[in-house]
Amino acid sequence: MKFLVIGHLCLDVIHPAEGPEVQSYGGIYYAVAALASLCRSSDEVIPVFGVNSADYSDLVENLRQFPHVDTSGIFRFDQPTNRVHLYYKDRQNRIECSKDIAKPIPLEMIQRHLSVDGILLNMISGSDVTLDTLDAVRLAIRSHKVPVHFDYHSLTLGIRGNHERYRRPIEDWRRWAFMNDTVQLNEEEIAGLAPGGLTEKETAGHLLTLSVQGVVVTRGERGATLYSNEHKKVLRRDFDGIRNGPPRDATGCGDVFGAAFLLHYVRSRDLAGATDYANRVAAAKTQQIGVGDLKSLGDVIAAA
Repeated sequence: MKFLVIGHLCLDVIHPAEGPEVQSYGGIYYAVAALASLCRSSDEVIPVFGVNSADYSDLVENLRQFPHVDTSGIFRFDQPTNRVHLYYKDRQNRIECSKDIAKPIPLEMIQRHLSVDGILLNMISGSDVTLDTLDAVRLAIRSHKVPVHFDYHSLTLGIRGNHERYRRPIEDWRRWAFMNDTVQLNEEEIAGLAPGGLTEKETAGHLLTLSVQGVVVTRGERGATLYSNEHKKVLRRDFDGIRNGPPRDATGCGDVFGAAFLLHYVRSRDLAGATDYANRVAAAKTQQIGVGDLKSLGDVIAAA
């Protein structure tokens, strides 16, 4: 099977609550690394994003530690690669500052890789693709029934003058979800997604009227919730958090969750099974520091 992963790369500068700062690749890198570590030997992961020309060779070389990654969708540009500073107040709460956000990924860079079995679109920066590009992608694959898992992520964040991100509603929040098989948000994202003070279940219900099959809400250490439509009623199913010991690094857990969800859903078309699997994979990720440890993620899950 082939999996297309779309979203901006980041160079993360992590400022933990305790200890020295850590610099590493981040953003869509987490999803690519997780998918490559979890998929079968016959599978292929195709990331599509841009990187500064000076960073290109080192990035491609770094990705070679992960199997099954086709780097032909990675392109060069002249502007700086995204740099994101993550200031952690504790293991779960942080302030995010973004600088040098890349331009939206051009449609033509995506179109040449649409012969796939599943697509993960993670709005890492919030400007990863335009709505027109997303519409074109969805129309191109609609007749082929290729599942799209869409993570609102930083689409729900604005940027202040000091580069700090802040939560804000999205004017076209329904259109972003339209015709995606599944959508993902964390608790804060779905709470602030729509103006008008809708409850979480009401927001999920609106999303499920847009040809969306499942809405997944991630809750960190407390697990996740799946909303689906059954006999014209919104069905809620909660998945408890999994504790494998004190969390060592929560950075990228939502990205890993989305990658694992897509992988399982493409194979099974089982919403609950995919949510349960993604919940277990994200919990395992909390025991690994940075992106380098992700190459052993598949072995960790297989042994669990």
